[in-house]
Amino acid sequence: MALVARLASVVRPAHAGRLRLQPVIDAKVQSAHQTQIATLRRDGFVVVPDFLPGDALEPLRGIALGQLAARVPPLELEADLKYPGAPPSQDAAGGQTVRRLLDAYGRDPVFALWGVAPAVGDWMRAYFGEDVLMSRTHHNCVMTKHPRYGSMTGWHRDIRYWSFEREDLVSVWMALGEETSDNGGLWFVPRSHAMTFGEERFDAAKFFRLDRADNAEIVRSAVSPRLKPGDAVFFHCNVLHSAGQNKTDAVKLSLVYTYHGLSNAPKAGTRSASVAEVPLAPGGG
Repeated sequence: MALVARLASVVRPAHAGRLRLQPVIDAKVQSAHQTQIATLRRDGFVVVPDFLPGDALEPLRGIALGQLAARVPPLELEADLKYPGAPPSQDAAGGQTVRRLLDAYGRDPVFALWGVAPAVGDWMRAYFGEDVLMSRTHHNCVMTKHPRYGSMTGWHRDIRYWSFEREDLVSVWMALGEETSDNGGLWFVPRSHAMTFGEERFDAAKFFRLDRADNAEIVRSAVSPRLKPGDAVFFHCNVLHSAGQNKTDAVKLSLVYTYHGLSNAPKAGTRSASVAEVPLAPGGG
């Protein structure tokens, strides 16, 4: 009987240690979330390293490259937007260059999985303090940046064409490969999400006017975070950001979604309310 008692004190279910560790792990995750959220609230953006696990990158990249090669609709072409550096028309050289694979959530289950992943839901609930919805109207895409014909995106705030009760949405930009200023990586103006600008500071297309000395002075503080494959950058809808052209020989790919709290509804009758949104399941998923 004594031997049985000693064995019982030594032989435990294999998961027993994991059960005890789980609260510690959760506490570490929650602490990391709060640190990242504090950075986003201060700077308007935050880089979350290794947000996508390594085994997720290959299928995400493979599906994106396959659909890009097959030109699976719906697509947005560079020539349609005519941003600086884009082909002038669809008939010009490079005129069929794809800018975005639209409706990522609807085009493949693997893309959809990461749109509502537990890691995303937990982070967003910690930020908004309530249940969370993912927009299928805004972003919801695989953003590409091609060599030669990929355009430059001027300084802007994403909220410019969005219509919600409050200007408080957060986007997640997941790097499916390395992103730098050389291949068209994002630039941000730290703390610009808290700045107030009159309409005269923007042009007719609502890009931040760099012909104004006051605006030019603001963007001098811009930074371009280097993203490793699997890193993500979370950014506020009001932060000023831009992206240059791709000066390398390889296409750049990013999976991008946008989220808001349940109480921050899209305004009825606007484009923001035109497609049913996706609720993120409580507790992740």
